[in-house]
Amino acid sequence: MTSQVKEFNAYRSKMNEKLLTDNNKVIKRIFNLDTNAYAEGALNVKTKELLGLVASTVLRCDDCIKYHLETCYKEGITKEEMIEAMSIATLVGGTIVIPHLRRAYEFWEALEEENK
Repeated sequence: MTSQVKEFNAYRSKMNEKLLTDNNKVIKRIFNLDTNAYAEGALNVKTKELLGLVASTVLRCDDCIKYHLETCYKEGITKEEMIEAMSIATLVGGTIVIPHLRRAYEFWEALEEENK
């Protein structure tokens, strides 16, 4: 696993565990809602993940972008599908999201490298 992907996942796991261990009902419910929102439903998981990726890019949340990129990759979304979704995010979000687009592209390359 590449360093960038490994570091992101290790930090995310460690901090999520700490947050959930504190046993705050609101935080636990938000985590649960997030998990259930991306489950298979009227929209398939791939579509929901692409929607999450676009929304995260427009909102400029790098951690969210990385999470959705990795999930998209695991769900079999192609680089072409990802970059097309990111082009919509850039159109909607404007040029201010270009730095996030760059980092997203770099993280996707790290995911590809990890799976060679």
